[in-house]
Amino acid sequence: MTSNRNKSRSLVLRLWRHQESRAVIIQILTMIAIFALIALIAQNVVVNLAAVGKEFSFGFLLWPAAYDITFSPFIEYTNQSTHLRAAAVGALNTLLVALLGIIAASILGFTLGILRLSRNWLVSRIVYVFIEFVRNVPILIHILAIYSMIVVLLPPAKKSYGLPDGIFFLSNRGFYVPSPIFEAGASIVGIIFVLAVISAIIFRQWAKRVQNQTGRIYPVFWISVAIVVGATGIAFLATGMPLSWDIPALKGFNFKGGMALKPEFLALWLALSYYTACFIAEIVRAGILAVNSGQTEAAHAIGLRHNRTLQLVVIPQALRVIVPPLCSQYLNLTKNSSLAIAIGYMDITATIGGISLMQTGKEMETMLIVMGFYLVISLIISAFMNWFNRRIKLTER
Repeated sequence: MTSNRNKSRSLVLRLWRHQESRAVIIQILTMIAIFALIALIAQNVVVNLAAVGKEFSFGFLLWPAAYDITFSPFIEYTNQSTHLRAAAVGALNTLLVALLGIIAASILGFTLGILRLSRNWLVSRIVYVFIEFVRNVPILIHILAIYSMIVVLLPPAKKSYGLPDGIFFLSNRGFYVPSPIFEAGASIVGIIFVLAVISAIIFRQWAKRVQNQTGRIYPVFWISVAIVVGATGIAFLATGMPLSWDIPALKGFNFKGGMALKPEFLALWLALSYYTACFIAEIVRAGILAVNSGQTEAAHAIGLRHNRTLQLVVIPQALRVIVPPLCSQYLNLTKNSSLAIAIGYMDITATIGGISLMQTGKEMETMLIVMGFYLVISLIISAFMNWFNRRIKLTER
């Protein structure tokens, strides 16, 4: 009996002293502790909910929401819709402002970062002052300031600014633009467009492979544009131009028809974009300065102009420094969009995490939905940026 106990103790000691075995054991024990903690918290939640007469259930998602959402550009919604549909509208509104904000912030951030290094002293100083001012003022103040300017400074609907031919209208009710109406045959045009984009991507990869093997260079950009525009245009004409436009028109005290970009959306999008762009600008500046100056001198020595040197030599190398912190800024922009509730923009936080929570009293369930949504979106952004970072990293030969 004593011999068996000694053998078991000896086996445990050998496993613990082996580095790889010890690492596996520690990970197993850690996961057991984490799951035990989660189970303890879940049990505590169930007991506390039962004590106040509540049950943990997501059945409330099928109840009528009984509140209005003024901005729902993707799916139909009325106050008789369910909380589930309200959550879907809020999620889509969050994704819309996050996606457009990331695009605008990237373009503006790269532009400001390059101008920050301009040889023109005045341009460099102006950009520097703008970046420092924006970065040192809380994002919520920017959102409220932009929203106030839109509501106060822009005229009412009856005196709105009519842009070319009375098609676009700008007022304190929002920016009204024509909305497309897809008719029979539009789906065919859409399929042709997708196939044309795929063909252009395949051609680009083929052209790159030919260049690596033979040195022959094809005008990839213009050929890709010709493929996409030409194929889509031919399909559009062949199907009888299955597209018309719903033009907004002033009726009474507001506009009817078309598509409206509400002041809340415009304020949130603009504020998030230029606020995040100022942080991206500093990342871009640091990335450019990280590239050895000898690279620029070598490019100038072979006759490349300054803008072409920046485009072909400096930026591709700077991206390896820029991309990792850029991911954090995209995540910050997405999560900062939850401040939309301050100006009444109906995102996921304002719908399911705000009004639905107060109407149903399902604090735990609604917060789990909101947290899960932001977790999934953050993981998707991180996964994409990690993939892109691997694509542009240096490949050792």
